[in-house]
Amino acid sequence: MVTSMSHFKTKDVAAITVFAALWGVLNSLISPIFFQIFHLPFMCDLIGFSSIILATWYVRKLGTATMVGAIATIINFILLPTATHFLGFTAASAVFDFLTFIVGYKQMFKKKLLGSISLFIISVISAAVAGFLIAFFFMAPAALNKWGGILGWAGLHAVGGILGGALGITLMNALSLRGISTATN
Repeated sequence: MVTSMSHFKTKDVAAITVFAALWGVLNSLISPIFFQIFHLPFMCDLIGFSSIILATWYVRKLGTATMVGAIATIINFILLPTATHFLGFTAASAVFDFLTFIVGYKQMFKKKLLGSISLFIISVISAAVAGFLIAFFFMAPAALNKWGGILGWAGLHAVGGILGGALGITLMNALSLRGISTATN
């Protein structure tokens, strides 16, 4: 049975907005500094996909990751109005949402190992999509040449998806082990 977005409960919406705010604010404050120091786009992915994983784990409904991404985008634009590249992450959130829905929330979160592997792979794929879209639509060709073109930039974001996936999965499993219940419980 497909759960529509109209079935979000108050605690679902609260969790979605908390994780979106976490992503939007931390991304706006930390990611530009990290990029200026290291010239690598990993921090956006690390913050974003760990937030999306935690929100998806907690809510377990279609539309969760998409809403987290959309709200984080609004927050990001409020704090950094010129950061239009963040739209790549908005689209990647929808990809993450679709892929987790296809795998199935019950299947993904019932079996820890399978769920962790699935979330990790989905995080890497979604981050690569973000990198591809950012490179294709928002980066100058001269800058792309420095990073190995569109696929090089997508690959760098995939590395960020590895980091964000690992952090999000670690936090999710730690919260589960400590008896933190999800919105569906």
